[in-house]
Amino acid sequence: MHCSNRYSNVILFSFLSADEEFDELCFEFGLELDEITSEKDIIRREQGNTKAEGASDVILYKIDVPANRYDLLCLEGLVRGLQVFKQSMMEAPCYRRVSPANGEPQRLVITEETAAVRPHAVAAVLRNITFTLERYDSFIELQEKLHQNVCRKRTLIAIGTHDLDTISGPFTYTAKPPGDIRFKPLNQAKEYTAQELMSLYKTDSHLRHYLHIIEDKPVYPVIYDSNNIVLSMPPIINSVVFLGDHSKISLNTKNVFIECTATDLTKAKIVLDMMVTMFCEYCEEPFTKETLSADFINCKVGISESTEHIAQLLTKMCLHSEVTSDGKQIEVEIPPARSDVNHACDIMEDAAMAYGFNNIPRTTPRTYTVASQLPLNKLSELLRQDLAAAGFTEALTFTLVLTPHSLYLLDPNNKHAHTFSCTRACHISNPKTAEFQVARTTLLSGLLKTVAANRKTPLPLRLFEISDVVLKDETKDVGARNNRRLCAVYYNKSPGFEVIHGLMDRVMQLLEIKPGQGNGYHIQAADDSTFFPGRCAEIFACGKSIGRLGVLHPSVINHFELTMPCSALDIDIEPIL
Repeated sequence: MHCSNRYSNVILFSFLSADEEFDELCFEFGLELDEITSEKDIIRREQGNTKAEGASDVILYKIDVPANRYDLLCLEGLVRGLQVFKQSMMEAPCYRRVSPANGEPQRLVITEETAAVRPHAVAAVLRNITFTLERYDSFIELQEKLHQNVCRKRTLIAIGTHDLDTISGPFTYTAKPPGDIRFKPLNQAKEYTAQELMSLYKTDSHLRHYLHIIEDKPVYPVIYDSNNIVLSMPPIINSVVFLGDHSKISLNTKNVFIECTATDLTKAKIVLDMMVTMFCEYCEEPFTKETLSADFINCKVGISESTEHIAQLLTKMCLHSEVTSDGKQIEVEIPPARSDVNHACDIMEDAAMAYGFNNIPRTTPRTYTVASQLPLNKLSELLRQDLAAAGFTEALTFTLVLTPHSLYLLDPNNKHAHTFSCTRACHISNPKTAEFQVARTTLLSGLLKTVAANRKTPLPLRLFEISDVVLKDETKDVGARNNRRLCAVYYNKSPGFEVIHGLMDRVMQLLEIKPGQGNGYHIQAADDSTFFPGRCAEIFACGKSIGRLGVLHPSVINHFELTMPCSALDIDIEPIL
């Protein structure tokens, strides 16, 4: 790949006369200058003057970069963006594919065996590149930053870089049982199988953090060249450090072969684009184009600029733009380095940034609106105040729960009810902890856990919570919906059914729903495995079933390691609203 513009890192920020100007420039560009410091200052603050002796005095600029701007993670991308933005040092770069001298592009063949572990791979070649020590260090640093950010510590993508002149294609990306992969790593005297290497690197301070990604897989991914030489075993090791010198890049490398293996193809393409576009300027991809109107940007930003001026503003943001023949539309080229541009609104945001947020005129909204609380939230707040006045203490419990706790409210012997609760619950596909696996379908389990955690508190315990549960709903675009519920428990030496019943009557009184059939409220006997037989009632209001109350079954209480009887109220307040 080739970039038509060049510059030297020597000129960095020579167009700036003071740190204040640089701070202002960062703000205009949508960045934040966090701190201007040095290695010596950092060590002095953290460890004292003695430790800081001999440390570097080189000025360091700490800049907060937006999470979606991977093109600003390295010095090359940051300086390029600022120089284009200032329009005084360079124009927006134009990228193009370059065919090799012999006309034969390199090929990376992906076998079907990789589907079991890391199914995707993409690759590119940086040709005729010239490395200096600073450029080389920046190249390696960008690779590591991408590994820690978009690559999610190599779980999504692993990047391998190789000296193309020391290897030969076509290359093969496949997956084999760990016992069938053999090669001699760097600084080792013999060959190891992949399985032996996993044991060897368990003590390695750098690689041991990535072993878990494929350690338990039946096959390991591996890349070979045409001579059947192992280039990398992603995501654990690649040629840069651990596979030996035969494909390791160096300051003398002229052609760099970059491969990215991944579980997410879209992210893999983004990472490959970043590695190529950030360093192609040191060498001797086509763009995506989007068309939008100047009226769209003027309307959304709140300005009134000509089509030509808006095109100039977008070009300042490295989005090369031209006015179409009709003079009303703008054709915008999206370079591969701008993976954050997914919609016309992203382009509009860049136009606003280039125009200057402080320069956008303040205007009075054409439509006057008066803010007000959502009726459901207002009702919830009013109920919370009155329940507290009734002597109950509010609790706030986690929306995500441990799987068994969401089912403990059902009699374990009632298989039908147990299955029903499982099918209603929304499960987290990749829970980070065992405690948070399922979105709760009831508030009662959280309140009982709170009672269990405070069982040494003097009795009685009166707790309530008004919050949302999550239920599956195929009619919703996300497949689930929130449901606002009120739940209360009374825990004492006696069941206290009359206390819970009285609380329900008080809630209905506050809601101005009178006792009776039809538009009033009433209760009738019900069977529910959560409650003690004969001590459960279903609540009806305005002709609809809105919940239940009763004395909890001893098996439910025992599940939470409680020893006293407990009564509970659980109602849906949305139908009442």
